[in-house]
Amino acid sequence: MEMASLREAYGKALVELGAQNKNIVALDADLSKSTRTALFQEAYPERFFEISIAEQNMIGVAVGLALTGKIPFVNSFAVFATGRTYDQIRQSACIANINIKICGSSSGLSDFGDGATHQSLEDVALMRVLPNMTVLVPVDAVETKKMVEFAVRHNGPVYLRINRNDLPVYTDESTEFELGKLYQMRDGEDAVVFANGVMVSKAMEAAEILEKEGTGVRVVNVSTVKPLKKDEVLKYIKGVKGIVTAEEHSIIGGLGSAIVELLRDVDHPPVEFIGVKDRFGTSASNYEELLEYFGLTSKSITLTIKDLLDRC
Repeated sequence: MEMASLREAYGKALVELGAQNKNIVALDADLSKSTRTALFQEAYPERFFEISIAEQNMIGVAVGLALTGKIPFVNSFAVFATGRTYDQIRQSACIANINIKICGSSSGLSDFGDGATHQSLEDVALMRVLPNMTVLVPVDAVETKKMVEFAVRHNGPVYLRINRNDLPVYTDESTEFELGKLYQMRDGEDAVVFANGVMVSKAMEAAEILEKEGTGVRVVNVSTVKPLKKDEVLKYIKGVKGIVTAEEHSIIGGLGSAIVELLRDVDHPPVEFIGVKDRFGTSASNYEELLEYFGLTSKSITLTIKDLLDRC
């Protein structure tokens, strides 16, 4: 499949939208080459603010800019953009529903070489719990661009989670991103996998393997984690015998938790989570090695579905 960089798509989208809307500004914390806001800095130096390694202050500056009518995009690695700045996001941005956009780059385990200090396995949980916050996890570069376009139109805080590595492209460029809509990637009658980010491609691989064995797996891209619409989830669990959630995040507080929270008051098939099991990350020589170590693979999804269906 075609592979493309989500970071590059994000940076180019900011530049393109910046030409159309002079109120768009970008802030970075000494990582602009990695987050790709360097592209925006080159195009519009007067609208780029290098805050240096002062992420908490960066949120405060962004809130101030938003109060003057600007649309600030705040950028850092996901672990710093959400963890180091949590109090400022909560107190200054979310309580007052301020119009800032936070891009957590190098999310999940995708910064494979730098270990636990630079890997964000709790960022979705942190952002999802905040009232007024929208949480988006793009599946590929095309959806990343569409989400940036949405973020500009949307009034209120948005968290956008960006993978560091190139990922397969699944999204049709002609379709428009709809907040809260779930996207079926393939159909199947036996089990459904709700996945996002890199785990969509792993779920697609697992579905192909199981199809050859006579098991039909429905794969659904949940790129909007919040707001998650109950009717959308119910639509895709209809008729299946088992549900699996797959995310590059802790199994606590992320996509799996969001799905089960919606299903708590309705009859539903059994659910299994695939994610990182209450651990911090670690260093590895490459990204795939790290995904294998934490069980975030098509093999894990395949075995989980088989076990789940055997128990049904």
